[in-house]
Amino acid sequence: MSTQWKQRREGGGWFAIWLIRTIGRYGGRGPARLLLYPITLYFLIRRAPERRDSRAWLTRALGRPATLWDVARHIHTFASTILDRVFLLSEDMRRFDVGVHGLDALHAQLAQGRGVLLFGSHLGSFEVLRVLARRQREYPLWIVLDRAHNPAMQTLLDALNPELARSIIDAGQDGPALMLQIQQALQSGAMVALLVDRAQPGGHTLAVPFFGAPAQFPTAPWLIAAVLGVPIALGFGLYRGGNRYELHFEAFSDGLDIPRPQRRAAVAALIARYAARLEHHARRAPYNWFNFYDLWMHDDAEPHAAAPSLPSQAARAGDAGGAGPAGAGPVRTAGTHR
Repeated sequence: MSTQWKQRREGGGWFAIWLIRTIGRYGGRGPARLLLYPITLYFLIRRAPERRDSRAWLTRALGRPATLWDVARHIHTFASTILDRVFLLSEDMRRFDVGVHGLDALHAQLAQGRGVLLFGSHLGSFEVLRVLARRQREYPLWIVLDRAHNPAMQTLLDALNPELARSIIDAGQDGPALMLQIQQALQSGAMVALLVDRAQPGGHTLAVPFFGAPAQFPTAPWLIAAVLGVPIALGFGLYRGGNRYELHFEAFSDGLDIPRPQRRAAVAALIARYAARLEHHARRAPYNWFNFYDLWMHDDAEPHAAAPSLPSQAARAGDAGGAGPAGAGPVRTAGTHR
């Protein structure tokens, strides 16, 4: 189902995360990365749903039957980005080679002074996007996420960098309060980041083409954007192996102005445009896909329902499935890649 990710228990638990943090901080990234192999083996053996969904995704994305080795590589890639949070949050960027693409387009949107909604996904490491915010302090970044999801990881993130933890907008609060907090951050000229590829339980979705079949995407982020009318940018943080990351920013809209009668059709078109960009980057980095559930199942979706006006659920667009604060440091700018 489109919201089955919410019911998945947290992998590894408190002890595994504490162990990674301890070895990472005191032994260094190299020794800590050795732990990724038994962690990968654990998920291969013990977590059948993730193993099954990884194989299904890779078969779709690679255009061939995925092997067990493909699944292991997929899980190892995910574990690598989780480990790197320890160092990103510690603001130790000397260990990483980070290329940034599309920064000029993002700066042009921010220069309008209206704030920017930065829409991301569970493709790659969304945390590494915080690198830009820590380097460009005149443009603060707030991240909307549900603190109650993955509590062990969230506790680790808060402990490693309390300052960055304070720049989180909790998606678990009631809709009006969440909407107000997002609006206030935008009015200050900040970026507000939401992950827009997963629906909250009970949230409205629409089906759009994605990797050759209709897939369910939430409408809530786009309703928020329509109400607030601020610029929208897309952000992708792709892990490229070893110590290499790529940040890709794309200007998506300078602000939405959608009459209510046209809302359903307009939101569907926006989601389809977004899905096309997400597919473009996912094809370039299929092992960076960290949605370990079936996005194409339709059991609990309402793809033919009319798009609602902004209800309280529309303000609950963020989730913590892959979003967490990350540290920063110097990056190299590689120009614009669209």
